[in-house]
Amino acid sequence: MSSNAIIFISLAAVLSAVSFFLDRDKTVAGFKKGWQMFRKMLLPLLNILIIVSVALYAIPPSAIDEYLGAGSGIGGFFVAAVVGSIAFIPPFISYPIASGLLQQGATYAVVATFMTTLIMVGIVTLPLEIQYLGRRAAIARNVLNFFAAIIVGLAIGVVL
Repeated sequence: MSSNAIIFISLAAVLSAVSFFLDRDKTVAGFKKGWQMFRKMLLPLLNILIIVSVALYAIPPSAIDEYLGAGSGIGGFFVAAVVGSIAFIPPFISYPIASGLLQQGATYAVVATFMTTLIMVGIVTLPLEIQYLGRRAAIARNVLNFFAAIIVGLAIGVVL
């Protein structure tokens, strides 16, 4: 377990104890609500983790290194941006995916592009977004965020 996890778990335990001391009923209600939310998220989360794990296992590290690694050039950024734009994955799932990609040879810059498009661009949800924002605003937002994600990735590449 990482030191960050230990810090967050310890902080959550202390704050929960303080909350329980201040108002037992609200704290118990909060734990029940949190447990219900966790149960709803658990199955989709496990499914996504299994799919991602199988995908990372099935794709050889040489392919990840070739298409997302240091030698991939601007094509790696484009592949990461397109995949991140199409993927319909909750953002918190992107962290283990990013870790897996990094371990298999992808660069931080390309992974940053993937994660940024995953969060900021939504090709799958574009029809729904058009209903709420209108066609012009939804397409402009996604196109601008697509290129912004590549710029973020390039900036990460410069920093790291």
